[in-house]
Amino acid sequence: MKKSIIIPALIFLANVVLGQKMMTRTGEIKFEATMPGALDDIVATNNIVSCILDQTTGDFVALALVKAFKFKAPLMEEHFNENYIESSKFPKATFKGKIANLDASKLNASKTSYDLEGDLTMHGVTNKIKTKIALSLNSGKVNANANLSVKIKDYKIDIPRIVKNKITENVNMKINFVLEPK
Repeated sequence: MKKSIIIPALIFLANVVLGQKMMTRTGEIKFEATMPGALDDIVATNNIVSCILDQTTGDFVALALVKAFKFKAPLMEEHFNENYIESSKFPKATFKGKIANLDASKLNASKTSYDLEGDLTMHGVTNKIKTKIALSLNSGKVNANANLSVKIKDYKIDIPRIVKNKITENVNMKINFVLEPK
C-alpha cells in the first residue's frame, strides 16, 4: 500500500522539479567594445538582468534595463546612455529565444553546451541571434553562461566620428545567470 502511494508521489515530485521555470533578477551581462590599441577600455557591467528559463520547452527570455550598465568612468556612462544607446528613448534590451534540445533531467555539475537562438532587441531594432550557451546544475540552481558578438551597425547605433577609432564595430558580450526555481 505504501509503495503504491510513494511511487506516484515521487513521479509527481520529479515532474514538478524538472518541469518548473527557473529565473533570476540578478543576472549579469558584461560588454566590451574597446578598439585594439585604444587608451580607454570601453567596458560595462549590468548586474540586475532578469531572465526566465522554462526547462520543459527551452524558452529563454532575458530583459536588461539599459541605464543599469555601469562603466568605470561616469562620462562614458553618460555618453553611452545619451548619445549612443539613447536609453531614455530605448530603455530596455530584450532577448526572446529557445535553447534547442534542452533535456533538464540531464543537467548536472558539468557544463553542457546547447544552441541558443532567438531575437535580440536593442535600440528599437530586432535581429536574430544564434550562439552557444553552457548550462550546469549546482545545488538546485541552473548556471547559464554565453558569449556573443553583435555589430553596432546592425542595431542602428551611430558612433560619432570623433570616437570611432576608440570603439570597435563588434561588441563582445558575456552573459552569466544563476537561475533558481520560480
